[in-house]
Amino acid sequence: MYSGSSTQVNSRPASQTRQSSMDDEGWQRRRNIYRRESNMSEASFMTDVEMAHDEVFSGPMSESVPTATSAFSHRRSRADSNASFAFYDDELDENFDAEDAFPEDEFPEEAVLDEEEEDEEIERERERQSSVRSLGAEDTFVEPELDGFQDEESQSESRPSFASSRKSSGTSRTSRGSRSSRRSAEAPLLKRHTSNGSENSGQGRGGRTNQKIYILTEDMTIVVAGFKTSLFGFALYICLCVLTGGIGYLVLRWLPKWYVRVVGRGTPLGQCDWVVIENLWGEMILQDLSKKVFGHSLSAVFGNNEKSKFREYDEYDDPILDELRILDYRYIRFCYHPVKDKFVLGNTWKDPNWTDVAAVREGIDTEEAENRERIFGTNEIDIKQKTTGQLLLDEAFHPFYVFQIASLVLWSLDEYYYYAACIFLISAVSVTTTLVETKATMKRLRDISRFECDIRVLRGGFWRYVESSELVPGDVYEVTDPNLGQFPCDSLLLSGDCIVNESMLTGESVPVSKTPASDETLELLNLSSSSMHPDVAKHMLFSGTKIIRARRPQDDKSDEAAALALVVRTGFNTTKGALVRSILFPKPSGFKFYRDSFRYISVMASIAAVGFIASLINFIRLGLHPGLIIIRALDLITIVVPPALPATLTIGTNFALQRLKSKLIFCISPQRVNVGGKIDVMCFDKTGTLTEDGLDVLGVRVVSRPANRYSDLLTDSSSLLPGGQYERDPTIDYNANKAILYTMATCHSLRIVDGEFIGDPLDLKMFEFTGWQFEEGSERPSGGEDEEDNSLTPSVARPPPGMEFDIDEEEHSPNSRRPIELGVLKSFEFVSQLRRASVIVRQFGEKSGDVYVKGAPEAMKDICKPESFPPDYDELLAYYTHRGFRVIACATKHIFKLNWLKVQKMKREEAESNLDFMGFIIFENKLKERSAEVIAELTEANIRTVMCTGDNILTAISVARECGVIDRSAHCFVPHFVEGDARTPLSKLVWESVDNPVYTLDEHTLQPLPPPAEHDSSLPYDVSNLRNYSVAVSGDVFRWVVDFASPKVLANLLVIGQVFARMSPDEKHELVEKLQSIDYCAGFCGDGANDCGALKAADVGISLSEAEASVAAPFTSRVFDISCVPEVIREGRAALVTSFSCFKYMSLYSAIQFTSVSFLYATASNLGDFQFLFIDLFLILPIAIFMGWSGPYPELSKKRPTASLVSRKILTPLLGQIVLCIVTQLIGWLVVRQQPWYQPPVLDKGHSNSTNSENSTLFLLSCDQYILSAVVLSVGKPFRQSMAHNLPFVITLLVDLAITSYMLFDPAPWLYNLMQLTWMSQGFRIFVLTLGVGMFGVSYLAERQVFPRLAKWVGTFNQRFRGKEKKRKGYKVVLEDMRVL
Repeated sequence: MYSGSSTQVNSRPASQTRQSSMDDEGWQRRRNIYRRESNMSEASFMTDVEMAHDEVFSGPMSESVPTATSAFSHRRSRADSNASFAFYDDELDENFDAEDAFPEDEFPEEAVLDEEEEDEEIERERERQSSVRSLGAEDTFVEPELDGFQDEESQSESRPSFASSRKSSGTSRTSRGSRSSRRSAEAPLLKRHTSNGSENSGQGRGGRTNQKIYILTEDMTIVVAGFKTSLFGFALYICLCVLTGGIGYLVLRWLPKWYVRVVGRGTPLGQCDWVVIENLWGEMILQDLSKKVFGHSLSAVFGNNEKSKFREYDEYDDPILDELRILDYRYIRFCYHPVKDKFVLGNTWKDPNWTDVAAVREGIDTEEAENRERIFGTNEIDIKQKTTGQLLLDEAFHPFYVFQIASLVLWSLDEYYYYAACIFLISAVSVTTTLVETKATMKRLRDISRFECDIRVLRGGFWRYVESSELVPGDVYEVTDPNLGQFPCDSLLLSGDCIVNESMLTGESVPVSKTPASDETLELLNLSSSSMHPDVAKHMLFSGTKIIRARRPQDDKSDEAAALALVVRTGFNTTKGALVRSILFPKPSGFKFYRDSFRYISVMASIAAVGFIASLINFIRLGLHPGLIIIRALDLITIVVPPALPATLTIGTNFALQRLKSKLIFCISPQRVNVGGKIDVMCFDKTGTLTEDGLDVLGVRVVSRPANRYSDLLTDSSSLLPGGQYERDPTIDYNANKAILYTMATCHSLRIVDGEFIGDPLDLKMFEFTGWQFEEGSERPSGGEDEEDNSLTPSVARPPPGMEFDIDEEEHSPNSRRPIELGVLKSFEFVSQLRRASVIVRQFGEKSGDVYVKGAPEAMKDICKPESFPPDYDELLAYYTHRGFRVIACATKHIFKLNWLKVQKMKREEAESNLDFMGFIIFENKLKERSAEVIAELTEANIRTVMCTGDNILTAISVARECGVIDRSAHCFVPHFVEGDARTPLSKLVWESVDNPVYTLDEHTLQPLPPPAEHDSSLPYDVSNLRNYSVAVSGDVFRWVVDFASPKVLANLLVIGQVFARMSPDEKHELVEKLQSIDYCAGFCGDGANDCGALKAADVGISLSEAEASVAAPFTSRVFDISCVPEVIREGRAALVTSFSCFKYMSLYSAIQFTSVSFLYATASNLGDFQFLFIDLFLILPIAIFMGWSGPYPELSKKRPTASLVSRKILTPLLGQIVLCIVTQLIGWLVVRQQPWYQPPVLDKGHSNSTNSENSTLFLLSCDQYILSAVVLSVGKPFRQSMAHNLPFVITLLVDLAITSYMLFDPAPWLYNLMQLTWMSQGFRIFVLTLGVGMFGVSYLAERQVFPRLAKWVGTFNQRFRGKEKKRKGYKVVLEDMRVL
């Protein structure tokens, strides 16, 4: 870990150090030629790509172990956001960053290193990395520019990897905007540092008033600006609030930027009292700093500076920190570093003394614990609860409710007491319901988050019980305490072993095995890293995960034999804390509907303003009382912007959520429901999603020696290794058979809990195939002591009864009567990057042992002797994978003179080398019953389906053809390297058909090339269709295309690629982001384990999990097949259409009422109190609610609903309906004035007269319009069920029509007087009804036939008038270009 900017700007990624044969200039030139934009990531694949290290299979561990620094980083890149910030000065911050990078005492004036110095620095860095030592271990609060926290202006170049130097693409989380990263990181090198570089340089540090910070773990950029309260500004603020009667308070509350400008005085961060924090979405908060008396050295908080370690101690290098200035933003803690003059992230702290497990086990003393609690806070995930009063105040001061309160006052002044009282009651109920729900939700989340129990902790050399909230980093506590059901914090297991359930984090219910850490683990532990090293993850106990079993070490000779763990992270810094933060602070969905709706409201408000002015002029002309003039004119605004509008926007979504819940599909992000209606492409994981989770062993194909040929398929263990001599074929050497059987019996990660095996389903099926017995041993740290054999209790595998002895041993030898007992001395767990696992096994009583390895067939060629492979290795592999079988390869080697010390010192690379290939284990993976049916349904609806799996590419193609992702009769092309590999920029790919290699694609356009004339055109599987061809690629090819191919090839691949195989979890995530980059609305459906990243990145992520609400994805289905996908899409489309319908209806309601009132205002009249009440409460509210009740249409349409409120498809019909309503009321208003019985309004300059013929006519006519407009705007097929299926809606309409007709034709006297109606002739009543029904017919026909055509014509006219083509989605443009070629 680098400590300062000066180090990071000189570091060069491992991807460059590999090109040692290429000079730097040439490499840069080639990179610029063959890379586009930011595709050339400077990140290391293993250390900097978040999911890469999470993919650890430690025992039956899920393949995606989130860490507090990686679990929620799988989101769209925001690091290179160009959002504007109100309180950020780019130039000033750049100056300070430049000064930070090059202090005068450490760099010469010309701060550009020459090539020789740079090469030396790289070499030193390589040595540091090869020693597997993270320099970050010495930092306390690690320098923000790297890993979890970066200054935007000085983003670091990524550092070399521990295990691999493979590059991540430009959209990887740490390589986002790599071009801008490189530029910003290198920019200070071009500046000459001088003492007058800024006003506060040198001694005057502390002059920085603002700081931009990129928080990698949250994928968020924030700006922190320091302020003190200005006495003059505060006095001015008080005056404004008092003089404006509180209006100034409200305005400045809604516009905090203005409040800061009035009250705040910009102050350096080191001296400020409070800060303004603004994130990239424009959310701004004001926060006080927490100041604590400290009195300890700077290094106690921020660790030792890298350079100071190589110098003698100097008190000036480590001054006393009198005051600790802490900033907590969204429960992320920052500490102010007085020397660097910036806030530094506080969740990456690591004690520099954590180097030796034996020393760490001694714990810390009480004084040190108190000191650390001051720095890191308590070990509580304690969500701050607002009081009821605060919540009420927040709700009441929301602009919507302030508008409501103003409206209530206005109506009361206008003597609409009944209407005002009813609206007040409704608002009060709404506010109360919201408060109760908010309190209940927060309490539920708080109860889930909080964890309190007594923990047995070692403090000052003595064991004592303390509350879990008192734990601090460095504490050692007992894991085997029977009262402990889950882990209270992120810890490192020091002794004993555990089996835990991490489903809360990953959605994966397979239990995970944890083993004790070693000294090497402590060295590898880097809490500031964006991902967790595989060798650390298998020892890490994550906060909130449940303990299935915890065992004390069986061979611990100390007095206190207990399983111990070291606290490394507490509170919100833990993984569970990161989960809770992601729920508390979800990212804005960016869905345009909500933004457009408020934009439309503002347009309506401007129309109201015009009406306000017109009414004002008219009332002044009529000579009305000034008070009545103001009240009447303001009343128009409350009519145009209806109070119930915001609530109606969510009706469709809420009903959709209830319907989904009844189908066992749960959603934690309601806004994503509408997004589900826009899905263009759906990606599926294979195993456990499209196919059954469990695999059945079809059989084993063993390599017979010395013929080096495969045996027949051996379908059970008795045929694999017959138990009797008479059953064995004397011409066959059974050593290979024995090796495969022993591999299946020992090379797994199964554990025994309550007498039952738990672990990976594939391992379980494989072990059950053998019929053997397994006795689990105890785990211990990988020490270097030369222990005696009898002090160990390794896991032991024994054959079934009747097979106890090895009949290959000579009859009278000592071993002939020795039972077979295979002890597993050491395990190398499955790691997704290596795609294999191995064990070192020794037969009881033997001095030699064997290494057994199982893994992906592709991984074997690198570790096995070439001569051990049969000549038809690839052909047999292709035979099975083509037919959809899962194939696992096995290999072995014998080790002579194997002792405990040799085993423990043996590295994985040594064990897994120079092996002999033994054969294949073939697994049968069946499609789930609904998979093919659902894929066909999605394809029919023109929704593209893509398979994204970690399995073999040929197996994936076979399954894809079986379920319909790939057309059975069409060619499928697979690329492979003919020159170079995935890490070589100048590699060459050939795209060949898997069915006949004669057919190929053009490498530049991915278009089919004509086959040579002399080719053999015979094809299997009736493959004859070259038009609907598809492409399948493996992860390494995908990585190369992303990193080095032209943008055109990548774009073409993304639109025709149907199968992406051998994809690591971070590559799955990246695929989703790449699809989104060409305007696909992408969904992902997976089992929630190794798909966490892709599920988070997708627009709609659906996890197949047992949990009701999994943090792995917005949607969780408890029905374990992909039938949930069309359900989510159907409900999304229905909710989207319902939202638009409700919005259009509410807008039309406003327009109708606005028209009625405007006509009445012409003669100083208005609607009556109970008329308003009847319209709003008995007509609009129930109709708007039940309009959203309609369920989705059962069939998915090829057509997708529009998602833009301001599109011509929505606005043209809406404006057309408004015009028809105005015309209808105009006709009624004009006709009634011609009637002989017409009763004109009486002009009362102090009051409005509602009892007149105009009022009665417009009221009754508008009631028909409100009811019948709902029928017109209620959309049915193809996205929702027809209105006939919505019984509550139909009943509401019929009842409302009956009441309105009753009032029109024969109202009772009490109703007649209550509604302030006047007498009309029977003929005119029929005319009103005929006018209403007639205009309904016109509106209905216009909505279905005329307005859609008019909208299309408007679009065509707009394009011709502007001369601009309509912006089309990127993937559609790519597809069209491919068709043209």
